[in-house]
Amino acid sequence: MFRSLLFALLLLLGHSALAQQPVPYGNNPAAGKYAQVRGVKLYYETYGAGPPLLLLHGNGGSSKEFAKTIPYFARKYRVIALDSRAHGKSVDRTDSLSFEQLADDCAALLTQLRLDSAYVLGWSDGGITALVLALRHPEKVKRLAATGANLWPDSTALMPELWQQMKRGYQEGRTQTFTDPTRRNDWKVFLLDWRHPHIPLTALAGVKAPAFIIAGDRDVIRPEHTVAIYQNLPRAWLWIVPNSGHATLHEYADEFNRKVEAFFQARNIARPTR
Repeated sequence: MFRSLLFALLLLLGHSALAQQPVPYGNNPAAGKYAQVRGVKLYYETYGAGPPLLLLHGNGGSSKEFAKTIPYFARKYRVIALDSRAHGKSVDRTDSLSFEQLADDCAALLTQLRLDSAYVLGWSDGGITALVLALRHPEKVKRLAATGANLWPDSTALMPELWQQMKRGYQEGRTQTFTDPTRRNDWKVFLLDWRHPHIPLTALAGVKAPAFIIAGDRDVIRPEHTVAIYQNLPRAWLWIVPNSGHATLHEYADEFNRKVEAFFQARNIARPTR
């Protein structure tokens, strides 16, 4: 009897320990799949059920960046956390990247998943991709939230410290020959932000989807640049997060998630009256 009780207790504790294991977002065999899209094998993970929500990560990152985002939204949405081409587990053997490529990949993936459209949440490069997706494939975007996005690559959009760091990185890398595939891929990913994007402010008038533009007040994106993005969108909300850097969705995860969901659910996206 005692041995049976002890065995049951150990079994219960074992199940409890397993239940407390963190979900390996970005490397979760239970949720991960591959899709052959536009000649590239894209990796994505799906969580929850409901209206589709596409999550787009930043430069050099992967879907694991959304570990504080996915659990919240998976309660009400079908969350699709994508590794962009040449990032995470998505392999891309081409020699260059552009945000147009990334946006077209997103549209093709949604089509392959038989989704007419989706809500979109992008961070940094993912925010840029979200805006480009809304411009190139307006029918695919219900609403978009973009945090830490920029429209062009120079010191008028990026804070001086980051721009100088990028200039040094380019000077050091431009004469090198990368034989190691990993370093060659890293250089291609770096060049994405060095050379792109190139979105005129006037082009934002073509974004039909309501947009929520977000940045930290200590972001690597100039605050005036973020405000200009907001001002040139037809229907938009703006949130400059106090006491936050570039990682708004990590530093203030709970508030970030609540505000983004409130935007997705809002009946009216009119600008506040002055």
